[in-house]
Amino acid sequence: MNRLGAEEAIYVAAVLTQYADLPDTPLRPSLTDQVLARKLHQEAVPVSLVESALLLATLRRLARAPGLPPLPKVRSLAYFLPVVAELQQQPVPVG
Repeated sequence: MNRLGAEEAIYVAAVLTQYADLPDTPLRPSLTDQVLARKLHQEAVPVSLVESALLLATLRRLARAPGLPPLPKVRSLAYFLPVVAELQQQPVPVG
């Protein structure tokens, strides 16, 4: 495996591990999730930004008012793309 391939594999593994470790996400990412993680790598989206987006979206889901009906389980990494785009426009402060 060349250096670029190794970097992509590490990136994809980091994103998919973080995704699978979240509540209400599949235990095993799908092939589509893997393709999307590779696409994020090709677009040079920092893994730290993707991880921040995953955590922010999860916190937003968990912080819903208690009287609201529960949200369905997250079925795809694509669910988090709007938050990735949001953080690309307005990055979280350092620290």
